[in-house]
Amino acid sequence: MGLLCFVEAWIRVSTVHVLKWLTMHLVVAFVMGSAHEQIRYSVPEEMIKGSMVGNIVQDLGLDIKRFKSGRARIFTEDSREYIGLNVDKGTLVVNENIDREELCAQVSPCSLHFQIILENPMELHQIDVEILDINDHAPVFHRKELSIDVRESAAPGSRFSLDSAQDPDVGHNTLQRYTLNPTEYFTLRELSRSDGTKYVAMILKSPLDREHQEEHNLILTAIDGGTPQKSGTARITVTVIDANDNSPVFSQPMYRVSLPENAQKNQLVVAVIATDQDKGSNGEFTYSFSQSTGLDALDLFNINSDTGEIHVVGALDFEKSKQYELDLEAMDTGGLTDNSKVLIEITDVNDNSPVINVISFFNPIPENSGPETVIAILNIKDIDSGKNGQIRCRVNSNLPFRIKSSSSNFYTLVNDRILDREMSSEYNITITASDEGSPSLSTNKTFTLKISDVNDNAPVFQRHSYTAYVAENNLPGVSIFAVTATDKDTGNNARISYFLEEQSVNGVAASSYISFNAESGEILAVRSFDYEKTKEFTICVKAQDGGNPPLSSNVSVKVIIQDQNDNAPQILYPVQTGGSVVAELVHRSADLGYLVTKVVAVDVDSGQNAWLSYKLQKATDRALFDVGLHNGEIRTVRQVTDKDAVKQKLTVVVEDSGDPSRSATVNVNVVLADSFPEALSEFTDFTHEREYDNLTFYLVSALAVVSFLFIVSIILILSVKCYRWKRDRILYKSSTNLPVIPYYPPLYADVGGTETLQHMYNYETCRTTDSRNSDLKHTRTPTESVISLDICGNRTLMHVQREKASETFNQVSTIK
Repeated sequence: MGLLCFVEAWIRVSTVHVLKWLTMHLVVAFVMGSAHEQIRYSVPEEMIKGSMVGNIVQDLGLDIKRFKSGRARIFTEDSREYIGLNVDKGTLVVNENIDREELCAQVSPCSLHFQIILENPMELHQIDVEILDINDHAPVFHRKELSIDVRESAAPGSRFSLDSAQDPDVGHNTLQRYTLNPTEYFTLRELSRSDGTKYVAMILKSPLDREHQEEHNLILTAIDGGTPQKSGTARITVTVIDANDNSPVFSQPMYRVSLPENAQKNQLVVAVIATDQDKGSNGEFTYSFSQSTGLDALDLFNINSDTGEIHVVGALDFEKSKQYELDLEAMDTGGLTDNSKVLIEITDVNDNSPVINVISFFNPIPENSGPETVIAILNIKDIDSGKNGQIRCRVNSNLPFRIKSSSSNFYTLVNDRILDREMSSEYNITITASDEGSPSLSTNKTFTLKISDVNDNAPVFQRHSYTAYVAENNLPGVSIFAVTATDKDTGNNARISYFLEEQSVNGVAASSYISFNAESGEILAVRSFDYEKTKEFTICVKAQDGGNPPLSSNVSVKVIIQDQNDNAPQILYPVQTGGSVVAELVHRSADLGYLVTKVVAVDVDSGQNAWLSYKLQKATDRALFDVGLHNGEIRTVRQVTDKDAVKQKLTVVVEDSGDPSRSATVNVNVVLADSFPEALSEFTDFTHEREYDNLTFYLVSALAVVSFLFIVSIILILSVKCYRWKRDRILYKSSTNLPVIPYYPPLYADVGGTETLQHMYNYETCRTTDSRNSDLKHTRTPTESVISLDICGNRTLMHVQREKASETFNQVSTIK
């Protein structure tokens, strides 16, 4: 194979020589005039010692005698002379075995540079001999045996890094492709680095089942492009292990880093980050460079397996390599991996930063300044030259400013929109000037710009409306409420004054109800309020700032008068007058629960202050009567007996629920009698007891009336006696057949919303020319009488008695 390569290279060189010979004869005059022309040759590597490279005498257009007389010799800067000079023949020959990979590694093209020196006269000729690559190396894997652990839970598409084969040949002779066999579960994905070298990753095609097959043996073959092709193989043993659900994941698929070529050793390049969602040992992983990373990069960089920090460990050289590509691998304890790359660009040194000078600075600036208002003029320059001296200028982001280039090295800072002092009263503006060097150097200049205020904000109340509460009977001048408004402006533009808008309340100017403190917004009562007259009213307040022109806003304030317990209950029934006495008639046959009368009272207050309760304060016989706590009904608590006094005087206290409570008392006169005449006589006694001051008047009146009434009374009493005797006999005979009629308390409906006066009570009035002597007659509802049927069952006996008693009572009242 070596012989074939040599023959091929020799044919290629011979062809070059023929072409050169023809060219030499065509341009011999030009060659003779250019004795110092640079001569280039191309020879394949690995030529045997003594092989001719070229006829230097002919190519230089010299005579062999000049070659000998000038003592031609080769001068090279290297200690080894791969090319020798045959002075007798005027040819260049191979002096030592030339290995292109040893000489130039991956650098292409690979050339030997030397000079041929002639004396008498002195001549110097530059000679370049390009060493052509031959396919003398097969791809070689660093490891012949590869072991890869794959969890059975690995999803199709999972990628596993493989070792890259190394082929020191270049061009078409270097590594070209990979193959994998068998391909039932795995396939290859060929990738290329920036330098053209190939590397592969193994991709899982279908899920693995450890229970079905625990180990897979694969053959990875690397093939170059030479003629004939050469290849190298590596055996891959894939071990299927139990599932580890999550593999490490790098935060970025590629990290880009720039480093100056003078970076010091142990300098941090980048800290890559990977995360694994698993816990415990399955979540632990290590960082490493994958085998596909070039050997030259491994000599210059190192990665911390625990932290992922990549440091410089060797000397960088921009002229040798402008960038490095590091293939990273994060592998957890379960064997799952993820891959990423770090692209490191090596840059020249840029050692001068731009300098920023502020020529003028306008501070503060009004907030209503229009866009493109010039704020500052800057001079920015960089003493570097070329791209390193070209400047880019910018303002820190999220600020309403930008930089404009006005002329060479001069820039203006302008605003790109209208400013708002209320949003930001000042800005810390950072100007960053960066040059175009690599890496770029920059300089920051920070200054504070203050925004001056204009009156562009009206006062704002804390609420859209307010509600104030004040108790009635307040003292004039008491503070009711205070409104507060705020203004985002400053100074006089934010000085707020409060005014009461002109309006009327219940037909009266609002100023007659309240007054206003213009400085504090405090609302003061001008008068004492009465809840029973005014329950609430609404005023409008204006807040105005001190700007020019001033701005204002309005808000409504509802003032609610709170009720106080300032009214005592008022007795509606029984009516208490100085001129007459009303007595309630209770038949001695009244049973337990008999409704005697109902005390009716109202309270003009509201709410709890109007909730009334009734209590029996004094009574002739407390064991006989009781009053309902909430309805004021006076009922018997036991059956009336003959031993009970005929005249019963009750004192009822009506008390509201205010704090403190107020009360009123009423006297109720009750007559226990079997007949109306008997009740009438007792009623007269009540009248005498109450009217000692008018005794003479009553005596004279009584003398005039008694005579008339005596006869009428005798007739009535005899009629009643007869009627009652007859009724009692009928009831006595039929008492065993009568059903028991239960007692149902009367139902009272609310009148006027006071919950005290019931519609079941009716009132009749008898008025004289002197209203002080007018009487009020109260007629009970039918439910208040003990039911007693007559023979026909049409009317009750008590009803008949009441009709007659009412007529007599009215006559007496009229006489009075």
